[in-house]
Amino acid sequence: MSVAEVACTYAALILHDDGIAVTAEKIAALVKAGGLTVESYWPSLFAKLCEKRNIEDLVMNVGCGGGGAPVAVAAPAGGAAAGSAAAAAPAAEEKKDLRVS
Repeated sequence: MSVAEVACTYAALILHDDGIAVTAEKIAALVKAGGLTVESYWPSLFAKLCEKRNIEDLVMNVGCGGGGAPVAVAAPAGGAAAGSAAAAAPAAEEKKDLRVS
């Protein structure tokens, strides 16, 4: 995201949280009050988005976007797995012997 997008997003969220109608003029005023300059089309794009979509739904469904496919993790090679299992077995036997004594 660009700085302009983030600034307009925060401005729209601030306006919505305060119960103020989200308009392009108000978004631009908040961005300007924050000491930032953005291209003139960003506030109007965000205002149009806020008119068409419920901001509460957008906030509540942030992590619900269609994610990518699950990642398959390759199992270690047979020799490496067998070697680590064999190394773990004597350690377990040593602990068992210590408890019995």
